[in-house]
Amino acid sequence: MDKQQSALLVMDMQVPLLQRLPDGGTALAGRVAAAIRSAREREIPVIFVRLGFRKGMPEVSPENKMFSSLKSSIGDEGLDAFMQIHPQLGMLETDLLIDKKRISAFSGNDLEMILRAQNIRHLVLTGIATSGIVLSTQREAFDKDFAVTILADCCADSDAATHEFLITKLLPRLATVSTLEAWATDTM
Repeated sequence: MDKQQSALLVMDMQVPLLQRLPDGGTALAGRVAAAIRSAREREIPVIFVRLGFRKGMPEVSPENKMFSSLKSSIGDEGLDAFMQIHPQLGMLETDLLIDKKRISAFSGNDLEMILRAQNIRHLVLTGIATSGIVLSTQREAFDKDFAVTILADCCADSDAATHEFLITKLLPRLATVSTLEAWATDTM
């Protein structure tokens, strides 16, 4: 796929989410930062997608078990800290920042419109968690006819066995699964 039609999605790389990993997300953040540098060197747009809500989290229904629990645990006073992108990633003002309201990167925002307006047809996925945003975004991107590459070593899950199963068994059925090194050295 032509690099001009690709975008790197950096998904849910928020400090509190990374802290759920055994090493606090340090290793994953380092690998994703390397993917970001590689994308910038090749003039591939970098799009940060985070779980983000308005003050008071009016987007969260009490019927949504996962997000209503999150709402009660962080409250308004913890919302800004929750939405902070890991500083090791070096987000620039020129990078796009998209807030999503549920699991998929496409949920409750204008990501698809931006991708189509920029003629982006190939998404390179990184982020946490493999069983959450990576899986959901890959499935929705497939249904929207985007080509998808998943950088296996730039994704993680708090359950390593689940990550391994998804990366080796499920996700390769509908996406290209690669590594940071293979993708970074691919001349496209």
